[in-house]
Amino acid sequence: MCGICGQLYCDRHRRVQADTIEKMCQSIAHRGPDDQGVFVSGNLGLGSRRLKVIDLETGHQPMSNEDGSVWIAFNGEIYNYRSLTETLKKRGHRFQTKSDTESILHAYEEFDVACLEKLNGMFAMAIWDAQKQRLLLARDRLGIKPLYYYFDGEKLVFGSELKSILQAPGIERSVDLVALNNYLTFEYIPSPRAIFEKMHKLEPGHYLTWDGKKLVRHPYWQLLVQPQSQEDANGRLRELMADAVNMRLVSDVPLGAFLSGGIDSSIVVALMAQLVDEPVKTFSIGFKESSYNELEYARAVATRYATDHHEYVIEANALELTEKLIAHFDEPFGDFSIFPTYLVSKMARGDVTVALTGDGGDELFGGYDTYLAQKFDRRFYHWLPKLLKTRVMDSLADGLAPREAKKGPVNIFKRFIQGTRLPSDLSHARWMVFLTEQERSCLFSPDVWHQLARKDPYDFLRRHAQDAGQVDQLSRSGYVDVKSYLVDDILVKVDRMSMAVSLEVRVPFLDHRVVELAFTLPPNMKIHGWQTKFLLKQAMADLLPPAIQKRDKQGFSIPIKTWIRGELRPMMTDLLAESRLRREGFFNSSWVSRLVSEHLQGVENHSHKLWALMVFESWYQSYMESAQ
Repeated sequence: MCGICGQLYCDRHRRVQADTIEKMCQSIAHRGPDDQGVFVSGNLGLGSRRLKVIDLETGHQPMSNEDGSVWIAFNGEIYNYRSLTETLKKRGHRFQTKSDTESILHAYEEFDVACLEKLNGMFAMAIWDAQKQRLLLARDRLGIKPLYYYFDGEKLVFGSELKSILQAPGIERSVDLVALNNYLTFEYIPSPRAIFEKMHKLEPGHYLTWDGKKLVRHPYWQLLVQPQSQEDANGRLRELMADAVNMRLVSDVPLGAFLSGGIDSSIVVALMAQLVDEPVKTFSIGFKESSYNELEYARAVATRYATDHHEYVIEANALELTEKLIAHFDEPFGDFSIFPTYLVSKMARGDVTVALTGDGGDELFGGYDTYLAQKFDRRFYHWLPKLLKTRVMDSLADGLAPREAKKGPVNIFKRFIQGTRLPSDLSHARWMVFLTEQERSCLFSPDVWHQLARKDPYDFLRRHAQDAGQVDQLSRSGYVDVKSYLVDDILVKVDRMSMAVSLEVRVPFLDHRVVELAFTLPPNMKIHGWQTKFLLKQAMADLLPPAIQKRDKQGFSIPIKTWIRGELRPMMTDLLAESRLRREGFFNSSWVSRLVSEHLQGVENHSHKLWALMVFESWYQSYMESAQ
């Protein structure tokens, strides 16, 4: 696992400076504390920070082929590199190392850009082909590893994180208002946008080339949604998941797993326990607030598989963590489960260098509450008389005060009713939208809203829904979530928080073979009646304690609404002060003050809106005001 960066001038006579690449590398040293490498040749520079996981002695990067005509900077792991290496050796390639990085180099020599289709893994990479004078940037199929780039017609600058790009000279910093609108609506910025104009995320399953004349983006993998009747789906899923977990056990350093007590992480731990000789090291996070605490379920799995289990109970120490964690994202990111993700990563890093996690299971197998809500709306609520919905249900939901519990019937009811107010083609996003159009018009200042009023913040969701094709609603929703929420929220959170402590996290559910199988399943194999993850639970029934099989989806969340009223209150009042907001000019300061007042009084739960605004203001202070 590593962090990569680089710079290419379009003018071949303009030289990249080695000290620029070194600064870019040093800004992401947390991603790779074990080694640094820089390669500069004329108008090109590549940099790498390395966390040693495979081939600890000879895996230095950037790495070249035998004659130095091809160079690579690589972040990630290729799980099938051993079989790929044997294939390439039979074709006459000679290897100098035992690393997965070198297998990519020789695969590129053999297959050109088609080498990407041969790889099973998570990756972001840059390959410089000196003979063709071509730079290739590529990202794995599901977007597990990040890759940003900046292009202004004169230079192409890229990196695993935006902070590395900002080290290069002549980088423009201007806020992309469309990206800001997306962020405040969804708490993340969808690909290919980034918070800065002229900066982009390379989309999953894509590669980018510069050949000296033009910058071209290509897809090399597309997820097909083709639900069909299945025979022995249980057996095929079980076999694929076992193989996916087994492939992700390759490591020359200690390895463990996150264990939340949910179905997905429990399955990963159970499969690991069957494949290794020693007890699996497992790591769990708990809370003092009972409705948020899942430790008893994690313990049930740890006990059954006799794991070497570690627990940490979170207390409200968010104040000292907030600024540190925000800085690791480089752009506003509002999912406040960053706190438990960071803390479980930090705890795990004390014992292991690699951890497996259960992320991805909900999107693939129908695990989210929003899928059930969507089904309930379509089958029942939609048919209620309009007057009953608007005069009774809406009024009741608006009049009920939020509860302190994590979920509960009142909070679920309020969220469900809020979701019914979305356009019908966005009903699947009801649990993931945090600002309505009316609220956005109130939140933004008149000048900003004038620029945004005709911009559709849901355009990326609609685009993905169209790409899914004419399929059932559940399959379409899962596809949209894989392409949006999973890649730009869940995986971003896991990558940044694990890399903040130099921990590599692997995601067996996102083996592309498992993903492809999941999107051939008919909807009744995902949600059967009102039971979520039906096929997954059936296929893995003998691995899971009964208490785990019967659990509803909980989510990896924290009691942020309480923290904002308590320990984080001084930070909120400072960051969202009317004078600050008026000076910056993005937001309507009086409307934000109303949100603050209502939340502190307990009249409404505005935690999502307030936290997202706090994160943006903290980010703006660090990345914009300090740079002026």
